Amino acid sequence: MSELFPPSVQALLPDLIQLTYLVATGFFIVGIKRLGSPATARSGNQMAALGMLIGVIVTLFDQQIVSYQFIIAGVLIGGAIGVFAARTVQMTAMPEMVAIFNGFGGGASALVAWGEFARAAEPAIAFGAQDLVTIGLSIVIGSITFTGSFIAFGKLQGFISGNPITFPGQNIFNLVLTFGSLGLIGWFAVDPAFMTVFWTLYGVALLLGVLIVIPIGGADMPVVISLLNSFSGIAASMAGFVINNNLLIISGALVGAAGLILTNIMCVAMNRSLANVLFGAFGGDSSGGGSPAADTDRTVHETTAEDVALQCTYSDKVVIVPGYGLAVAQAQHVLKEVADKLEKKGVTVKYGIHPVAGRMPGHMNVLLAEADVPYDQLYDMEQINTEFKSTDVVLIIGANDVVNPAAKTNPGSPIYGMPIMNVDEARRTIIFKRSLSPGFAGIDNELFYADKNQMFFGDAKDSLQKISQALSEMKD
Repeated sequence: MSELFPPSVQALLPDLIQLTYLVATGFFIVGIKRLGSPATARSGNQMAALGMLIGVIVTLFDQQIVSYQFIIAGVLIGGAIGVFAARTVQMTAMPEMVAIFNGFGGGASALVAWGEFARAAEPAIAFGAQDLVTIGLSIVIGSITFTGSFIAFGKLQGFISGNPITFPGQNIFNLVLTFGSLGLIGWFAVDPAFMTVFWTLYGVALLLGVLIVIPIGGADMPVVISLLNSFSGIAASMAGFVINNNLLIISGALVGAAGLILTNIMCVAMNRSLANVLFGAFGGDSSGGGSPAADTDRTVHETTAEDVALQCTYSDKVVIVPGYGLAVAQAQHVLKEVADKLEKKGVTVKYGIHPVAGRMPGHMNVLLAEADVPYDQLYDMEQINTEFKSTDVVLIIGANDVVNPAAKTNPGSPIYGMPIMNVDEARRTIIFKRSLSPGFAGIDNELFYADKNQMFFGDAKDSLQKISQALSEMKD
């Protein structure tokens, strides 16, 4: 496309392209900044998308590009898939879609590295050792992201068990594969013509992606998703070095850094190290059922929809703490319906969101936004924890470990030290749950048996529908 311009303009094109890349980078940075708040997240996403569109269009003027047709076709096909996905994929399926996006991003980076390597007739002459190491790293990180993301997708979708899948010596085997892949990169840099090393490197990296993710339990998916997102960015940045594209280097580095920061936030919120998440095979799938009060001889106080509706109606303030179970039950819309009816009765309703609530970072905010819950009613854990002492009723829907007082009181508990929602400070707590089965950490929740707590057994969506009906039947 650059041949459309006169020679004087073509001479300036490289500098103009780099300047435009800088503008696109500015859109990325501001976009990521605005993603930090639910109120500005939508515009932040649009700004980042605009930056990427500018980057793609400007890249068409790169004089090294030999086939514009493929790029334009890719933009059209990718845009059509994006529009289709945006219109058809439900908000509850966003974690699965993000996992797929991460996988495709990593896979694309690995393919770019492969394509650049394959273009050279004499790789040993065309690439220096540094370039070959970069190609090897792009292949390894991109391939791990590809297969790891699709295993995460399978766990989120449910056709792969949410429980940790392990075998004896798995961590040692993974460690051997990791160091083995680094050794293969070194071999590849020394002898790029020996293609057996190249294909072995690809195969080891793809296998490593599977083996890293399968031992991770379903409730650790928020950490895994953010980590794989970071990997996809790092892989893209590596691919940028391979083809010498500054925009790809910068955008990949931004995604990689943002993903790592988010991963650290998730780990801090769970009071666990990243190594423990990746190698600990911690916990299991907490979405299982079981009969109410079947797992213990201790006494709990059960309640009914009519009683919950009555208690909430005569409250000044109700705080809702949603969790993984709400997302599984897809009960966000009927929850909003209940909240609206309480507000019409003069009750102040707020939502307290734990950082790891849901199945991916920010998942609960997305679900509640889909149900048109106002942003100003959403409170982070640090914000809402100071309000529980003045709260009449806390409705805990599908959350378990993040409200377990053992995190504060029992030094022997595996979750001791984990920041939790201080719901035990409220005057009344009501837990919506199918049974008394333990949460993801596999430990009993002392809050179940507290005098001021009541258990409302059943599916979250069905329970909320009953409460909504009870509220409608009550006289103002």
